[in-house]
Amino acid sequence: MQTFLHGRDLIGDLDFSKEEVETVLDVAWDLKRKRALNEPHPYLRDKALAMLFFFSSTRTRGSFEAGMAQLGGHAGFIESKSTQISHGDTAREIGEIYGRYYDGIAIRHCDWLAGNPYISEVAKNARVPVLNMQCDIYHPFQCLADLMTIMEKKGRDLRKKKIVVSWAYAASYLKPISVPQSLILQMPRFGMDVTLSYPPEFMLMPEIEQQARDEARKAGTAFEIVHDMDEGMRGADIVYAKSWGPLLTTADGVEGKRLQDSYKDWIMDQRRLELANPDAIYMHPLPADRNIEVTDEVLDGPHSVVFDEAENRLHAQKAVMALTMG
Repeated sequence: MQTFLHGRDLIGDLDFSKEEVETVLDVAWDLKRKRALNEPHPYLRDKALAMLFFFSSTRTRGSFEAGMAQLGGHAGFIESKSTQISHGDTAREIGEIYGRYYDGIAIRHCDWLAGNPYISEVAKNARVPVLNMQCDIYHPFQCLADLMTIMEKKGRDLRKKKIVVSWAYAASYLKPISVPQSLILQMPRFGMDVTLSYPPEFMLMPEIEQQARDEARKAGTAFEIVHDMDEGMRGADIVYAKSWGPLLTTADGVEGKRLQDSYKDWIMDQRRLELANPDAIYMHPLPADRNIEVTDEVLDGPHSVVFDEAENRLHAQKAVMALTMG
């Protein structure tokens, strides 16, 4: 266990070592137990977290806000449009000033090619931990909650368990690629064999795919990319099927929507779930496009763990905040 994470940023999934992630999970389970027992745990009494949102949220805002309250502190919700950011406040100024007002800064900024540089610039200029609530490249807190959930359902020894991270069609906006990228970086480190499945135009960042290969090689696990949804599902223990945009192919919304609409048959349904192992679990970070991206039968079915997964956002985030801001 690594016991000194005070002051650390969490922006990318590999910012914390495997051992440090294990520490986060140990603390998360302890905090989950304390909440279940209604046992107070005000580790961040009188601490304040700035939550700066450039991108709308349901689970992220709710879980960070509730988590800070349960830890005895306060979270300030700040929507970028309600600030002077559009009138001249730079990332440096946000880091310098909010870093003096608050004890931590959490930011959600998913604009393609803008989010991660912005968060990194704030972190460079802040004297307090900066936490990435999702950017265009990474979604580390979702991935920590996912890993926590997988271990609860499949045990802590995940070696030779297969996770398929699959693209699925969605009729709504072109979603960020950060969730699948975080998954393929983190899961090999914990022994899982990773299959990444997507139509050819929906590739992830080449450098992230290469880092995933490197992590798999170091861990002695498998990493493969396939372009057939059925093929990816076969033999999976964990099915993680969700949509993302073709951002490496085109940043044009109209062309991206045309490409997306050409793969409407990539829906997560019961037939595909049955290609996975009989005890496979289905995961999704939510919100999902019901009966377009995933059928009600799967999303609400006995293999789905999406609500446990959503709950674990709270516990994983509280663990990181307690460890870095305490």
